[in-house]
Amino acid sequence: MTAPAYTAQEIADFLQNHPEFFDQHAEVFAALHVPHPHASRAISLGERQVLTLRERNRALEWQLNELINQANSNETIGDHVSKWCARLLGESDPQRLPGEIALGLAEQFELNHVGLRLWNLPGQPATGYGAAVSQDVRDFTDSLKTPYCGNETSFEAVSWLDAKPQSLALVPLRLEADGPSVGLLVLGSDDPTRFNPEMGTVFLEAIGRLASAALRRLTVPAV
Repeated sequence: MTAPAYTAQEIADFLQNHPEFFDQHAEVFAALHVPHPHASRAISLGERQVLTLRERNRALEWQLNELINQANSNETIGDHVSKWCARLLGESDPQRLPGEIALGLAEQFELNHVGLRLWNLPGQPATGYGAAVSQDVRDFTDSLKTPYCGNETSFEAVSWLDAKPQSLALVPLRLEADGPSVGLLVLGSDDPTRFNPEMGTVFLEAIGRLASAALRRLTVPAV
């Protein structure tokens, strides 16, 4: 009579449902040998379990280090944003705010290139940061719901920078969350990985909101 054949899943289910098996048959556990995960020799089941636990611990340690590094990076960025924001709050002259926004970001975040243009703000002179921009730029900025990050440098707004960057972020500025744009902030870096398409934009969005809030002071015509 042929012995019944068991599938691997049936055997696994049996061992899971009968944990006492190896207590009752300790000699089987001791005699079991399985392939080494990184070598061509066989090792005991106990050794294999120890290796598996070590690999899991290394993976968890790596993940923990990644989380710690990310937390430290976020803390550093948050500190820079806070200092930049304090700089804006400390500026008493609304006409100097655009310069404080752009230059402050360049200094706090060590950016190689920063550009800024504003429109539809009665208190902003039609020169410098208020110089005329094309309707294409305005329409494009209106279409940005979140900041753009990447290596595409053919945007018209890139011409506002002193040199072409290797990567850039485009941050739309709005007085209201769903309102029309009143400006575009261009952050450029000579590092092609500084602003990449996969990066998060939480801090860039915060910078856009803070800059927009400061610019509310330019909604009143200059006297």
